[in-house]
Amino acid sequence: MRLGRPQQKKVTSRGEPVILFGVGSNTLAVAASAVDEIRSTDGLTAIATGALARSAKVKYTLERNGQRFFVVDSNLHFHVLPTKPARVMVFRKSEVALLVDRIDRITEISVVHSLPLAFTGEERDWYRGLALIDGDVVPVVDPASFLSSDELQTLHARYPLATTRGATA
Repeated sequence: MRLGRPQQKKVTSRGEPVILFGVGSNTLAVAASAVDEIRSTDGLTAIATGALARSAKVKYTLERNGQRFFVVDSNLHFHVLPTKPARVMVFRKSEVALLVDRIDRITEISVVHSLPLAFTGEERDWYRGLALIDGDVVPVVDPASFLSSDELQTLHARYPLATTRGATA
């Protein structure tokens, strides 16, 4: 049996800008083009999640420019010990934002390597692949993995966007 070389996905001849962020002691990357804004945690609105076991990783919403974002707790999504998130990444062309502990920096990658076969669980959906950045292997996150369309539909049904501000019951 011969083992082939791992698949590599060349990004572009110039590379792909990525944002390095931290969740606990883990460093991850996401395409800079997928992120619309990085902001503080000010302005988050807590929601009750008891009845939404599958979407319990959403603890907050964020309203910005008349649009609502469901804020995913990265600790719960990635199954890591709780930390104190300090930043929110708002994703472009999405209704999802992500609580993260820190933003490290923006850098460029030239190759995204396919995930090794050792990745067998839900992490195969979380990551586009792996990148080598300054000698470290860093998972490159797929922003579409944070909430499925079914989870978003359930969240919309449970938490409809208020159309009138200041209305009283």
